[in-house]
Amino acid sequence: MGVSGTLEFLSDLVGSGGGQKHKKKQLQTVELKVRMDCDGCELKVKNALSSMTGVKKVEINRKQQRVTVSGYVDSNKVLKRAKSTGKRAEIWPYVPYNLVAQPFATQAYDKRAPPGYVRKVENTAAISTVTRYEDPLHLHVQRRQP
Repeated sequence: MGVSGTLEFLSDLVGSGGGQKHKKKQLQTVELKVRMDCDGCELKVKNALSSMTGVKKVEINRKQQRVTVSGYVDSNKVLKRAKSTGKRAEIWPYVPYNLVAQPFATQAYDKRAPPGYVRKVENTAAISTVTRYEDPLHLHVQRRQP
């Protein structure tokens, strides 16, 4: 344990003396779908999100209507801030189509999705049910054999 490790251990030991324990936010990336039509919309969203505490980077792809925020932030707070600009915003609902078992099923397929993406579906078992077809002739043949 080095000097910094010792100091961190001691600060945790002293700091946890009956008080509230603050959980450190982890570095994460939040992806949003935000409706943006022009440079003004893009700038408004970028300024609103980059002014949040903990935000390290904001990337905007207007063609895909995609905003990527990296930093020590909470995804719900980022979504709320994006909506506060007056733009329609939601958590990025798409995944690459090669990660979905059946990308052209009605629940997954979305014609507004960017090229190469389909809508994220939580339960792929709900999309399709596998039915087992048993041939009655085949069952009849099996019964006759001793």
